[in-house]
Amino acid sequence: MWNLQTALAILWTLCFLSSISGYKNGKVEKSCASMMPEHHSQPNTTASPYTLTVNTSQFSPGDNIRVVLSGSEHFEGFLIQARDATNPDGQAIGSFTLVDPDISQGLTCNSIEGSAVSHTSNAKKTEIQLIWKAPSNAPPTVQFLATVLAHYKIFWLKLTGPVISQGDVTPAPPRSTTDMSTNSANTAILPQPFTSVGCGKSKSCLIDPVSCNPSVDTNCFFLSYSALGQTVSFELSGPAQGYVSFALSKDEWMGDDDAYLCINDKGRVTVEAAHTTGWTYPEISSESVLTDVGWRVSDGVIQCKFSRSIYTPQDPFRFSLNNSYYLFVAHGSAEYGMIHRHTRQPLISSHHQIITGPPEILTGSRSPLLMKCHGALMLIAWMLAGSTGKLMAAYFKPDWPEQTLFGQKIWFQVHSMLMSLTVLLAAVGFVFPFVYRGKWSTRAGAHPYLGCTVMILTFCQPIMAAFRPAPDSSRRWIFNWLHWGVGNAAEIIAVVSMFFGIKQQSLLLPYPWTTGVLSAFVVWTIVLKLVLKLHKNGVIIKGSAHEDELPVLSDNLGDVNWDTKFRVAILAVFVLGNSAFCISLLASIGDV
Repeated sequence: MWNLQTALAILWTLCFLSSISGYKNGKVEKSCASMMPEHHSQPNTTASPYTLTVNTSQFSPGDNIRVVLSGSEHFEGFLIQARDATNPDGQAIGSFTLVDPDISQGLTCNSIEGSAVSHTSNAKKTEIQLIWKAPSNAPPTVQFLATVLAHYKIFWLKLTGPVISQGDVTPAPPRSTTDMSTNSANTAILPQPFTSVGCGKSKSCLIDPVSCNPSVDTNCFFLSYSALGQTVSFELSGPAQGYVSFALSKDEWMGDDDAYLCINDKGRVTVEAAHTTGWTYPEISSESVLTDVGWRVSDGVIQCKFSRSIYTPQDPFRFSLNNSYYLFVAHGSAEYGMIHRHTRQPLISSHHQIITGPPEILTGSRSPLLMKCHGALMLIAWMLAGSTGKLMAAYFKPDWPEQTLFGQKIWFQVHSMLMSLTVLLAAVGFVFPFVYRGKWSTRAGAHPYLGCTVMILTFCQPIMAAFRPAPDSSRRWIFNWLHWGVGNAAEIIAVVSMFFGIKQQSLLLPYPWTTGVLSAFVVWTIVLKLVLKLHKNGVIIKGSAHEDELPVLSDNLGDVNWDTKFRVAILAVFVLGNSAFCISLLASIGDV
């Protein structure tokens, strides 16, 4: 019995050691399809220190192409394949010839000997060189992929390398010189996405959303720049169908700016320097001012990099990079080499920045002047004018019965003027987003729908008031209930809309601070209205020595009615508190 147990233990140990040895020896044919190591751990999602490069961008069947895997850090294992660029999840194609058989070995994937290459041991290395032979049935475009293991459980899965195309294949139709004339030098395909690592230390970065990383977040808009001597290097990344761009501007409006565009034309990106004049299409520069140009398109994200001199006297439209500018980032669609007109509106902007200054993480803003005005008008309309006007109608009807203002009771005139101001401010503010966007926003969530609902209800109020029945009419109660219900609905939906509005990308206010301020405003309003409601219902009351005393603020004898005085005091506190909350939010709008 002991001998049997010992034999089983030895057998299990040998199998285990054989398995471990197999991974160390690079025999990983099981991973041919997925390129995923069977290490029971997840791939690393941070920026990879490893890159794949090739010595050509075009090939013909039978060509031998040098492929190099290298890194700034050591790695122990790797798996390299070539696949159809249009089907990166497909099978390995072509075959590799080893340059150094001591550290690399060929694998048989897809029944093709040498169609993949892996390590021979877990010895540390920083570079692997291979020769890939293009097969006779090669697809029009081929991309190289690599899984790289820094250590057993630290690895990067299917890092994308360059895309090469057959010599007789034209990946994108040439642009007419009347549409766009390229001003960039020879371009290269970027092996890896950009990363936010180093922002504020080795490079300045404008990032949106805040703290996103373009190496792992496909919704991240990213612009970085760093100066070295008389040259500044730029990196630009963002999700877009046609182009991403940024501009250096001397003011907060797009127009008369130094612009740079990364335009995706059917899978290939052209990097252009341009100049904007007013609201016209960007004019592409005819001068070659960009160097070290590279690009990458993956998962709907366009990325490009380039360098340019601080001073470019050969191109008068290029600004000196030693000065301060506003930075604009925009994106959109492009057809037939022509940028759509909505490039006139930036997606993100920053305050004045010295391009050649010390590295910093910039505070970006998606809030141009029109959207700031929209937010400010809506806050004033509903936090001050509308809330105060509604309070007057709800609780001040008994006051000042013998006094009039322009021929009407005081409460009615104040209520009418404040609500008219609310309608006016809301109507003007409602127009601004449509002027800014030029169309309905599909990325604003529930906010525009709530805003439209509020405006419909808001306009219903004065229309109903204009056709209201006489006070003694039998139908007056219908108007009273409708007026009360529509008014309350408009106010409630307006407040909900404000909560959504302060998180809009076009007016991205500090979070969660502004949400806290708005929440405190809601609580404040409810508490003071509750106090007035309790007072109205006799819960909070001060008895009068004269039962027939009229509820007036002051009479001919100079006596002051306590109830009216109490309501006026609460009104003053209400207005002061609402003003404080509103001013706090207005200040945050001014800072973005």
